[in-house]
Formats: sequence, C-alpha cells, structure tokens
Amino acid sequence: MMARSSISGLGASAGVAVGRAAVVQPPERYVVPDPGDTGGVAALQAAIDTAVASLRVLADRSALDSAAMLDFQIEMLLDAAIVEMAAERMQESADAASAWISAMDAYIAGFEQADDEGIRARAVDVVDIKNRVLDALLGRPAGSFPPGSIYVGHDIGPSLFLSHDWSSGGGIVLYAGSTVSHVAMLARARAVPMVVGTGAMTVVPGQTLLVDGSEGRVVVEPSADAMPPARSDGPATAAVAASADRGRVETADGIAVQLSINVNDPAELDHVDPAATAGIGLLRTEFLLKTPADIFNEHEQFAAYRRILAWANEAPVTIRLFDLGGDKAFPTIAGEHGSFLGLRGIRLLLQKPDILRVQLRALLRAAPFGHLRIMLPMVTVPSEFAATAAIVTEEAAVLAARGLDHAVPPLGMMVEVPAAALTLDMFSASAFFSFGTNDLGQYLAAAARDNQAVADLHSQARPAILRLLSLAMRDAAALGRPAGICGDMAGDPECLADLLKTGLRNFSVAPARLAALKAAIAALHAGGHSTVTD
Repeated sequence: MMARSSISGLGASAGVAVGRAAVVQPPERYVVPDPGDTGGVAALQAAIDTAVASLRVLADRSALDSAAMLDFQIEMLLDAAIVEMAAERMQESADAASAWISAMDAYIAGFEQADDEGIRARAVDVVDIKNRVLDALLGRPAGSFPPGSIYVGHDIGPSLFLSHDWSSGGGIVLYAGSTVSHVAMLARARAVPMVVGTGAMTVVPGQTLLVDGSEGRVVVEPSADAMPPARSDGPATAAVAASADRGRVETADGIAVQLSINVNDPAELDHVDPAATAGIGLLRTEFLLKTPADIFNEHEQFAAYRRILAWANEAPVTIRLFDLGGDKAFPTIAGEHGSFLGLRGIRLLLQKPDILRVQLRALLRAAPFGHLRIMLPMVTVPSEFAATAAIVTEEAAVLAARGLDHAVPPLGMMVEVPAAALTLDMFSASAFFSFGTNDLGQYLAAAARDNQAVADLHSQARPAILRLLSLAMRDAAALGRPAGICGDMAGDPECLADLLKTGLRNFSVAPARLAALKAAIAALHAGGHSTVTD
C-alpha cells in the first residue's frame, strides 16, 4: 500500500522521525480579550518581567549555545524602547494586549523584510518573545505539545523547543521556517529531524507523520513500506541498541563498526544505556559555561568530568576542549562572534592560556577516574598541537607539586580544517584523530553551513569531502593512529557505505541516531574490509 501523501520542503535537520501530528495554532492568532481587559503599561511591564524571569530559568539550565539564544531574547525584552512602542499605542485607547501585539507585529515586519536571510530568520525569536509576554499578560500557560509527537505549525520559537522533552523522539514540520533559524541550529545539534518550508498543508491532529529531515519530505499516514528499518529513528532511551556489544555492530558482510555518541549536555545521558555504545566520541564542554565565572571554575569542571566518566564505566570518553569563537562567542571572555575564520577553538585557547590551563587541570585530575581522552578543536598546523601538549606537561607538573592525584590522558585532535586533513602525516604527536565533517565540509566548499542560500553546495561537495577523508585515513593508517568521525555525516545512513569505503570504522553520532545507524549497518553489504588501524 502506498503512503497517502508526500509533501516536499527543505531539510533543516537530518534524520527520520515518526509520530502523531501535534498541529499547533499560531499564538499570534489567539483571540484577545475586549479592550480594557488586560490593563495598561504597568500590567504590560509585569508580564514582561514574568517572561524575562521564565527565560532566565530556562537559560540557566541550557547549554552555552542555547543560553546565548535565550539571552538574545532577554536583552530584547529589557530594551525600554519595546515598552515605549506599546505605550504609544495605548494612548489610542488600545488595551495592553492589543497594543503589545500591534507594536511587536510592526517590529517583526522589520526583520521579515530584511534582505539578509540570517536577519529574516531572527523574526521567529521576536515572535517567540511576543507570544511569551502575551501568555503572561492573558494568564494562560505557555505553549506545549506531547512528547514523541511531530510539531506542525507556521514556526516554532527557541524557548518552546528548549522547554520541550525530546528524549521520547519526535520531529518538527514548519509551513514556513528557515534552515538558518535558531531552532534549526538547535534541532541539528540535538538530532531532532526537521523539515521547513512545506507551505500550507492539510494535517489532522493525531495523524501519523513521517518526517525525513535528510530528504526534506513529510509523509502523511505512511505505509509500512515507507518506513524501512534502516531509516527509522527511535527515541534515545535505555532501550536503544542495548543488544549491541558496547556499540559494536557488523555489516551484513561482516565488517565491524564501533558506535559512540556525541554529547552536548550530560542530561542526554539519562536516556542512553552505556552498554549500547562504545563510549562518548565527542563531549562538547561548552555546556559547562553558563556565566563568565564558570570558565575559570576548575572544581566544577572537574566534578562534571568525573560524573561523565562514571557513567561511561571505563568506556572511552573523548572530551573536546572549549570550542569557543565563530558562532559560539562567550560574553566578555572569549570569541569573535560570527567569525568562522578567526579566533576559534585551539587558536583562541592558545591566545588566552589562562582559560586553557584551568580546563586542562580539571581534565588531568579527572583522568584517573576513567578512560579519558582529550581532543583539541580547530587544529590547523602542528605547532598548535605542540604548544598545547607543552602546556599539558606544565600543568601536570603543577598538580604534582600540589600533591593532587592526576594522570595525563591521550591527546588527540579534531580534523576540521582542510589544511590539517591534507597534512595529517605531519601530526605524529597526535594519539588519535576525529573528523568533524560539519566544519570540514563548510571550509572545503567555501559555503557557510548556516546559510540557506548555499546549503545545496554541501551535498554537491560530498565527493570532495569523501576524497579528502580517504587521503587523510591513509595518513592515519600509516601513522598507526586510530581515527573516527563525529560530524553529521556519521549519523546519515545514506553516507554510511561511502564512509566505510574511506576506511572509517569508528562512528560517533547523536544519541537519537544510534538506532537508525545500527539498523543501517546491519543491513549493509559494504563489500570489502579495510586495513586501517582501529
């Protein structure tokens, strides 16, 4: 039996999700009470204060990238000009709610009419704060939808995305939206399948939807044939792949593959069985940074690393040093916001060694409590690796002088700069390599990964990325160093066969992608083995 209907859009976050449709009425269309019912300026200011307080609570429990988006909203709400715009409209006999809607709609229109797509994509953030204040003003609960369902609506605000429980799976379908919006970035980071730009579509609440964020399509009431096991995702729960031997899975023709997970926030580990993975292939440590003081809090960092090592139960845990800069600037401390080609990753840490030294001491102290590996981000030339290794040696001596228990774990590097990938044979000091194909792809194609206008270049440039990976894997094998992949390509079943041909056998993916990749590996006839050292 064929699927009832298939709707095309743009894939904003890869992966497949199946669930019941939660069709969300756009809050801006909610009926506003009669004029005068919602008070004046004082009532509006109180609603804004309530919205700011709730956003701060959400930001406090969010990772760095998420908190930065919420801080953007908070700063907008704290701008007195916004209240003044609404107050002016109240002079025309409008009540607080109507005045707020009118003022914010005019503000939103300015974003939507911008020539730059990135600015247009920020309009949804303004809609988000508009609706949050309106909810507080009208005394109604903030929007929500059932866990495991498929959100269907015009757009979705970052605060709603971040407050939702994605551990039971689910996905997002937007009539409008953008692949460069804040929510699209969040969805990619958390492996939530997302399709945008479908246009108006008729979906009945409760209908079953299949969302394919890789192909940019939505299937309404899919048939069994439309949901092959190799492409379906399950929730990242303890039930995921528990039968796998520490993440070891074999292809149909006997090639062994090791599956690890990427972790953005330790809370994700609550929904993953350690026995289902070969360990943590990438721990993004930016989650630790909620305030500027956190970047120098050695004790808190040490405690966090110990907890994660305890969860892994002696399985390898690869912890990446702070990858700040680019789109992850950190207020007052580090980062050139928006500069992917400036001070990023290890470049920035070497420029600000006090930050690096604190994190390294915390990592060295945590190392005796598990199988820890340290990974350097954004390495370009061997001198950066050598300089970091020298600081590791110095900080180990500091800890020894203080009589603190510590160990020096293996030091490896993320391969995400083409110059490093092409000269991997010069990095013999690195104990291991991990290919970050998100950045490697954007630098290789000279196409920003968060710019929808050039998004198609990434898929068209895939042969070049694969060729570069093949060359780099040969160098890794010649050095006798283990190498793996932790970028988005690793979790895409359609890329699996080509990646195996490069010699890759160690894959690290978002927890939500474990089930899909395990099924894809088990069903694949890869045709041949590799001599690459694992």
